[in-house]
Amino acid sequence: QVHLVESGGGLVQAGGSLRLSCVASGSIFSINVMGWYRQAPGKRRELVAAITSGDTTNYADSVKGRFTISRDNAKNTVYLQMNSLKPEDTAVYYCNANGVGLTSSPYRNLEVWGQGTLVTVSS
Repeated sequence: QVHLVESGGGLVQAGGSLRLSCVASGSIFSINVMGWYRQAPGKRRELVAAITSGDTTNYADSVKGRFTISRDNAKNTVYLQMNSLKPEDTAVYYCNANGVGLTSSPYRNLEVWGQGTLVTVSS
């Protein structure tokens, strides 16, 4: 019904930048919150940043001042601009859409995950 496709991951040196994108497709009526999570090897998945449809944002302390989340509601797309990357930012980054309403059922309130994109930061 609803799919999330991430892009923009890759290998970058410490101090560099990457921009992740995530496009939601399907019979979407609305999306309340879109966000980025990450999971490093041997660690739990953690929230990186999230943004509501009204552009209220929330960031993990570890990325504040370095990462910026934004979204284009018309395109059902969320972005994560990552600057001053550190080796500890290395992880698989997952896009998340929460509070998804469908055109057939606007108050469905689904949660959807993308397949993940790998970000590797070398020292």
